[in-house]
Amino acid sequence: MSGVTDRVRLLRDMDPVLTEGIWVFARLPPGAGVPDGLEPLGRFREDEGETLILGRDTAAHHGLAHEFPCRRITLQIHSDLAAVGLLAAAAGWLAEAGIPANTVSAFYHDHLFVPVAEAERALAVLRAHSAST
Repeated sequence: MSGVTDRVRLLRDMDPVLTEGIWVFARLPPGAGVPDGLEPLGRFREDEGETLILGRDTAAHHGLAHEFPCRRITLQIHSDLAAVGLLAAAAGWLAEAGIPANTVSAFYHDHLFVPVAEAERALAVLRAHSAST
């Protein structure tokens, strides 16, 4: 199933939703395995080690070094993996508002991880720009 590629439709219909939970980015050194029973929301391997996106309490429980307590905003539109401009626009709008965002693209949706204290404002910024597109 293909996603949406039309940039105007992507921006107009992105439908950002603030999901429950507080997330963190944890790191594992190269060669270290993911602790048994741990199911991260996201996982990415780099030369320096592995990054896990997981709940803050889960990271603390497993004694994992972690940073950036954040909330996740999911853009509900099914964006095609080859779509151009959705994350660039969303991240740009947040940057103009002084809100940092770490972005993750998955098969169906794009996700923005923003600081806990800025989550509601970030959602409002995205919704305002989307409505004016």
